[in-house]
Amino acid sequence: MNKIKNVLVTGSNGFIGKNFCEFLKFRDDIEVIKINKNSNESELYNSLSKADFIYHFAGVNRPKNNEEFNIQNVNFTQKIVDFLISNNLNTSIIFTSSIHANSNSDFGSSKKNAEFILNKYSQSQKATVYNYRLKNIFGKWCKPNYNSVIATFCHNIANELPIKIDNPEHIVDFIYIDDVVHEFNQIIDNNQLEPKFYNNSIDTSYSCSIKDLSETLNSFKSYRKNQKIPDFSNSFHKKLYSTFLSYLPNNKFANELILKTDDRGSLFEIIKSDNSGQIFASTTKPGIIRGNHFHHTKTEKFCVIKGEGLINFRKINSTEIISYSVSGDKPQTVDIPPGYIHNIKNVGNTEMITIFWANEIFDPNFPDTYFDKVNDE
Repeated sequence: MNKIKNVLVTGSNGFIGKNFCEFLKFRDDIEVIKINKNSNESELYNSLSKADFIYHFAGVNRPKNNEEFNIQNVNFTQKIVDFLISNNLNTSIIFTSSIHANSNSDFGSSKKNAEFILNKYSQSQKATVYNYRLKNIFGKWCKPNYNSVIATFCHNIANELPIKIDNPEHIVDFIYIDDVVHEFNQIIDNNQLEPKFYNNSIDTSYSCSIKDLSETLNSFKSYRKNQKIPDFSNSFHKKLYSTFLSYLPNNKFANELILKTDDRGSLFEIIKSDNSGQIFASTTKPGIIRGNHFHHTKTEKFCVIKGEGLINFRKINSTEIISYSVSGDKPQTVDIPPGYIHNIKNVGNTEMITIFWANEIFDPNFPDTYFDKVNDE
């Protein structure tokens, strides 16, 4: 059995710390030691003495007064280093700095000074220090109206609040919280570098204008009302969408669907995608047939998840009938090729429920649906 590694996380209640701690708790070879603003000095020193790794996330970005930059970002880092040196420890440290470290701002200067302290520690103790100058980071649990434009926009748009844009064409570089967490996790298993101070970065990043960001997030809001989902082949949009949903109010998770009912049963659309078509579902009463039409280009998949059904096909201008028995007890997908007249009949004694996928969203102006019978039934 592998030795349990003690991983100390400062700023454990913060955005990065909370996500990282939640990830680590599912590793059975890790003991997570949390230090946050509620921890006292004794708890800090006791934790430092046991730690095999230190993830130093603690710090402030927007304090009430600028002196907090020195107290939280610089002095606290010095306190950690002083304890390690005085106890002749050379524990590896992963530090979250900022791309603003080279700026003239008070925040940037405080991060630069913390880097200097950690660099000296690395040299004196022959310790490995990973310094990450992080770009603008986003993801679930990031505090809105603080230091993330994505968090602020997501919160406001999800809660029907206005957003303010001063420079719509301004380009911002972003990184995603899970990409950061995954890289930090790998260090625990691959900490074999020569002991020194390393300047690192997160490889996966995204550039976007403030205008494009606001338009994308607003589209997510309108998509939800229409059961649509974005193009997830764009990995930035995929991560933005996940982030946006995390800011929905608790009473806004659900969207009511439009239920269409007739003598056959009911039908409702579930998900629509401009790139991947749509998913819908139906209930069908015993003995009822749905379909009896064909498509020239549109394709579909049928999947019965409850009840017993029979899917019949007949190629246009052919008399041969092809049949597939389907059942919710043994689910399978059945492809509906173009050029085949098709129907599905409930041949059981109970209601049949079917899930459908079509490769395009239904357009009543161009339905590509031509009615004809498979057989005389």
